[in-house]
Amino acid sequence: MHRPPLKKGDKMDLIYMDNAATTKVAPEVYEVMKEYFEEEYANASGAYSFAGKTSARVEEARRLVADFLGAKSNEIFFTSGGSESDNWAIKGIADALKSKGNHIITTKIEHHAVLHTCEYLESRGFEVTYLDVDEYGLVDPKAFEAAIRPETILASIMFANNEIGTIEPIKELGKIAHEHGVIFHTDAVQAYGHVKIDVNEMNIDLLSASGHKINGPKGVGILYIKKGIRINNLIHGGSQERGKRAGTTNTAGIMGFCVATKLAKERMDERNAREEELRDYLVKSVLERIPYTIYNGHPTSRLSNNANFCFRFIEGESLLIMLDQKNVCGSSGSACTSGSLDTSHVLLAIGLKHEIAHGSLRLTVSAENTKEEVDYVVDALETIVGRLRNMSPLYEDFLRKEGK
Repeated sequence: MHRPPLKKGDKMDLIYMDNAATTKVAPEVYEVMKEYFEEEYANASGAYSFAGKTSARVEEARRLVADFLGAKSNEIFFTSGGSESDNWAIKGIADALKSKGNHIITTKIEHHAVLHTCEYLESRGFEVTYLDVDEYGLVDPKAFEAAIRPETILASIMFANNEIGTIEPIKELGKIAHEHGVIFHTDAVQAYGHVKIDVNEMNIDLLSASGHKINGPKGVGILYIKKGIRINNLIHGGSQERGKRAGTTNTAGIMGFCVATKLAKERMDERNAREEELRDYLVKSVLERIPYTIYNGHPTSRLSNNANFCFRFIEGESLLIMLDQKNVCGSSGSACTSGSLDTSHVLLAIGLKHEIAHGSLRLTVSAENTKEEVDYVVDALETIVGRLRNMSPLYEDFLRKEGK
């Protein structure tokens, strides 16, 4: 949409740069979902032909998703989203293999859907190793291998971090896990549809993904379970999802997820190139114009749309509030904890001090953002950070020590 040039001080319409939290539903996704709300609304488990047509379309969607991951259709199970998929993968394996071992390996930078699930299992007698990461958020494959024990049954390591965007060496980690007879799960909620994934080539046994990160609907996701993997059910009830996951089939959500996956596949290269261009322009502008700023995450092995900063001497919460007043949507970290004043566990894990990590801001662009919007955001950031620093005794002390 064409906008007239902004004058300095003008307020722009809503600028959404929190696409790691959720994305806008694509028009094509909305249209297909509308059809399954209004016309093809049958319960896919019904015995009549009206339901049979719906059931057939769900299986077509399953095949498309499987093909996108290099999987078989009977290895794809539809869920309510990433959190359920993570819970099912970890609890399901732990319960199924507890007679074999009680040790799980994960990292300190996982999404809370993984971390809290592991903490729950610790209260039930399981042992969990939380691996350190380096200053970029990368797992060391040697440290991963060293953590494996005879009683290790599962490793769960995210594909790409939701806060700093770092992409992990999943293929290498999966290979190491398999060499030691350990099942390998990855939370790919941020990576699915943004990074090319082949579950067989990358040695993945279980994979979690969610629709609302790729311009699909909220409330639907998948768990890929490699054929032959023993895993217990998380949700009991009916015989849906081949008896593995009870609950009335979310037909509209599944069809929306299918279309979102199809669009992601078709547009991945073009979208990533556009997002990288915008992200790099944003990062360059921020680092050039705002001193005492830290850019977090790996410089190259990262998601195309992710930019995570720490602005020294300020509080991220105040920054977010003031950006919101200028119609800019960003995040101080994970969407699930953005209402909390707790310091990001990811930023602490990469070695930042509490007082620095408190000044964090995550901006995640989409291909629909513009350079004009980036300019507006950077202008706003420069003004807001300067104002907050002028009110900060920490900044005043710093300048005094620097002789400025």
